[in-house]
Amino acid sequence: MFRSLLLFVIFIGASAGLGSAQTVELAVHNGKEDWTRLPVDRKVLRPAIDGASIGAAETANYSRELIRLQWRSADPVDIWIVRPHGVAKPKVVLYLYSFPSDIDRFREDSWCLGATQNGLAAVGFVSALTGERFRGRPMKEWFIPELQESLASSAHDVQLIIDYLARRDDLNVDGVGMFGQGSGGSIAILAAAADPRIRAIDVLNPWGDWPNWLKSSPIVPENERSTYLTPGFLEKASYVEPIASIPALNDRALRVQQIMDYPNTPPAARDKIAAAVPSDKLVQYKDRTAHAEAWKTAGLTGWLSRQLQPESGKPTESARK
Repeated sequence: MFRSLLLFVIFIGASAGLGSAQTVELAVHNGKEDWTRLPVDRKVLRPAIDGASIGAAETANYSRELIRLQWRSADPVDIWIVRPHGVAKPKVVLYLYSFPSDIDRFREDSWCLGATQNGLAAVGFVSALTGERFRGRPMKEWFIPELQESLASSAHDVQLIIDYLARRDDLNVDGVGMFGQGSGGSIAILAAAADPRIRAIDVLNPWGDWPNWLKSSPIVPENERSTYLTPGFLEKASYVEPIASIPALNDRALRVQQIMDYPNTPPAARDKIAAAVPSDKLVQYKDRTAHAEAWKTAGLTGWLSRQLQPESGKPTESARK
């Protein structure tokens, strides 16, 4: 039996610079979330309402709205929805950056303009145990010690966010795109493998190959590293290994970008990820300068726009372009 907990949550929109406070009633279902399965169990996690608007803002080029969603009793998920003007029902790209990034970039005008310049809507959020979502937990229960939870619950979040977006009448979720960077790239791969609604996946420097990554990544504190190399921990991590999910994406548009001097993924793990990706879907840059030069042409959304909007008349390009 699932227990229902009735919560009255005060949303302080003013803190986001968007509006006034309001009281919203939520029913949260407390079942046992299964972090060994990527497809979300909607009997355990399901939103009781269609989201609470914390506030909205208009600019000359786009509208921006902050929505609070909730399917866990102590873990609300805030999403920024940025819609370009002049497009009635734009297609959607989800954006998930790497731990420990917070949600602040989605407030920036430059990011919003870049994410919507090709007529796509952008939906930004942060992963579990990251930024403002690291609340009510002991300090020792951060992203890496809880790696299985961090990645699996975030992959579940992606699916439930798409459920919410599908219920809106101002967005087109007939083929969703997703951009992920670092740990967000790992989650994008896992979520897409679980949800065929995600049709185009663009990831930059995804984490993975956990035995090698945990052994050498500078993200892992040296005084804790041995804890994460035990058979028990690695077994849990194997359920959220993005390399194992890459073959499930062979019917999707996929681009895996790697910057060869990116410090957070050790060379052994980087190379193992690269070996799992079909050669026509892998792009490698010799350094961060080369990557920045390439993005001057395509920008944040160029490749994703060509995958999701081939009707625009521009041919779909291979991942190498």
